[in-house]
Amino acid sequence: MSETVAETLRLILPGEAPAWLHGVAESRAVEAEALATHEPHELMERAGLAVARLALAVAPHARCIWVACGPGNNGGDGLVAARHMQLAGKRVQVSLHGDAQRLPGDADHALQLARQQGIEPSPSPPDGPVDLVIDALLGLGTSRAPQGAISAAMQHIHRLRAPVLAVDLPSGLDADTGQPLGVEAVRAAHTLSLLTLKPGLFTAAGRDHAGQVWLDSLGVVPDAGSASARLCSAAALHALPPRPHAAHKGSFGDVVVVGGAPGMTGAALLAGRAALASGAGRVFVSLLDADGPRIDPTRPELMFRPNPWRNDAAALSRSTVVCGCGAGDAAREALPVLLSRCPRLVLDADALNAVASDSTLRSLLEARGPRGQVTVLTPHPLEAARLLGCDAAIVQADRLSAARALAQRLRCVLLLKGSGSILVSADALPAINPSGNALLATAGTGDVLAGWVGGLWAQLAPELGDLRAASVATEAAAWLHGRAADAELAGAPGSLALRAGDLGERMRTMAALHCAAATR
Repeated sequence: MSETVAETLRLILPGEAPAWLHGVAESRAVEAEALATHEPHELMERAGLAVARLALAVAPHARCIWVACGPGNNGGDGLVAARHMQLAGKRVQVSLHGDAQRLPGDADHALQLARQQGIEPSPSPPDGPVDLVIDALLGLGTSRAPQGAISAAMQHIHRLRAPVLAVDLPSGLDADTGQPLGVEAVRAAHTLSLLTLKPGLFTAAGRDHAGQVWLDSLGVVPDAGSASARLCSAAALHALPPRPHAAHKGSFGDVVVVGGAPGMTGAALLAGRAALASGAGRVFVSLLDADGPRIDPTRPELMFRPNPWRNDAAALSRSTVVCGCGAGDAAREALPVLLSRCPRLVLDADALNAVASDSTLRSLLEARGPRGQVTVLTPHPLEAARLLGCDAAIVQADRLSAARALAQRLRCVLLLKGSGSILVSADALPAINPSGNALLATAGTGDVLAGWVGGLWAQLAPELGDLRAASVATEAAAWLHGRAADAELAGAPGSLALRAGDLGERMRTMAALHCAAATR
């Protein structure tokens, strides 16, 4: 483990730069190694100072600050922060919700220094209003719903409705899964993660509870192999190959979209348009509605081909195929051939439901990996639950574990969609996508994502090989998908939804901006 004298505080979201994630076990190992190589109490002093500095930065006009301290080292960080904020001229009220006689060594030392400065913690929350709450109640080791005095303090935080800065984690949030442990789990405006970033801050309910996420590594840089996951970032876009002057449409791959059963042709068109927006050379649409349109007036460059799995196996063998967008039960006819013949296959929506309910299709899917064929699956939690044979609540309870299990079982690249979409691939650590917001919670946005994955994959495969290209394309598409929604929300904070028909072009603009910035 090494140290740096550079500034260690950084803003994590919206996730422009790569970042490593450490779960509870990995974070404890990093902390133990750091403690062994530093002077006693040094890391806690750094942590408390970092909390105070961020509090003063995000709430410069706050006059009265309540620091709610728990019985562990998280509370010790809060006690150190209280000293620094008092020295900065703030009126600080400190409560200690635990036995002061049983504090761990570093926290006890922090308590004695606070008392020497005239800060005497109360066993109860303050009576009056406060301008800012520092949540230093519970940290990394929380594994069950808080009770007693801690629970009461958390309820008081909710009643105050003051902005909250959480120390390391919002109290009551599981660091590994992002699940709230009890209804009182704190909802913070800001979270300062210390030493390491925790996966639970970015998936499931983590984003809603953590607010704006910051990291202060306290001058400690963990060894490269200690992370359990990572954050997706704009870096995946940099893998897109440059476009030579002498290139032609055949240089950027073919995409075939299979979907659009009666009443759902729009889903296939959205996927096809998205593949075009991503830069694919040619995009073919095979509608499963025999009476569906044969031209897209909005994007006449889309080419319509009926049932290529019946009569054009050669086209399938050289294309990246996206199947399932609005496919309905009609997907079952096409899937046996697609699963057997396509080297690159993206399965979404109804294609996933068909595989989940048909053991023959499932066997064909599982056989693809050993044959060197690569599959990307993009389920939402309910679709993932059907594939795993459980219910969606089990998937959401531990999204990382569910995604790992499903990717391993089906031998695929998997993107488990939702808040903090999770990417699992055989060639890399699991990744959590930090971009995106609830503007994406509208019909058709998943079809756009599937089309973008297919379009990027078609372009990247010749450069990177099918498996690596599948992972990079899925990460880049997921990040752009969310980032376009983030930009929309920033520009119009009152927006209720981002229409899927607009999303593909928003992503195209975002990709162009990032690629241009990377070449400067």
